Order: sequence, then C-alpha cells, then structure tokens
Amino acid sequence: MSASSPTLFSLQGPWRRVVFVTLYELIAIAVTTVGFMLFTDSGAAHAGVISAASSVLAVVWNVAFNALFERWESRQSVRGRSLARRVAHALGFEGGLALMLVPLLAWWFDVGLWQALVMDLGLLLFFLVYTFVFNWGFDRVFGLPAAAA
Repeated sequence: MSASSPTLFSLQGPWRRVVFVTLYELIAIAVTTVGFMLFTDSGAAHAGVISAASSVLAVVWNVAFNALFERWESRQSVRGRSLARRVAHALGFEGGLALMLVPLLAWWFDVGLWQALVMDLGLLLFFLVYTFVFNWGFDRVFGLPAAAA
C-alpha cells in the first residue's frame, strides 16, 4: 500500500492500538477455536475456552516480556535494534510463551508434552502467517500509522 492509497477509515494514536489488538485477538480466538475443534475433536466450548485463555496469556506475556526486554535493552551500551537483537527478542517472546502454553495445552487436552509441543508449533506457524496478513489488511482498512505514513 502506498502512502497515498485511499483507506476506509483513518485511525491513529491509542485508539489504533486498542482496535488493532481487539480485532487481532477476536479473529485469532475464532480461528484457533475452529483449529482446536478440528485437530483435537473438541467441542466449540472446550476449544473456545483454551483459545481465549491462550489469547489472554499471549497478550499479558507480550506486555510483560516487552517491558522486561526494554528494561534490559536500556542498560546495554550498544543502542539500536540489530538483526541479532531482533532475533533474540522474537525467540525470547516465543520461547517464553511456549514454556507457558505447552503444559497448558497438554493439561487441557489431556495429551503428552510432545503432542502439546506439536500443537504449539502449529499455532506458531499459523500466527506467523496470520500476523502478516492481519497487519497488511489492517493498514489497508485503517491506513498506515502516523510514524510510517
């Protein structure tokens, strides 16, 4: 999308983040609920609860991890975000989330840790694609954030 492309709505500031997170998580909960239903033979309620719980866990972890990471980052003598630092950030976030989600999935679906890890890897692959597509679509509908326009 170019900077001059028309958008349906213009959304900036804190409301942009609120709408972004709300839409992102609601769609993610709906899609992962269906995925859990299909891949675990769970009913909608059982799959929906773990999808919602996983979403809340991911959002809370995101806020906590980023605060910790930025505190660590502020004490580093080398400033900026190199590729290595970005990779460390991504691996730290995803690794920490997996350490919480894998046991939760194993308990909730009454499966072994290996099967729960496979489920988590499936979620990771889904969210890799979903995040890219959602961000692109969100920007098409609401325009680029002021910092990127």
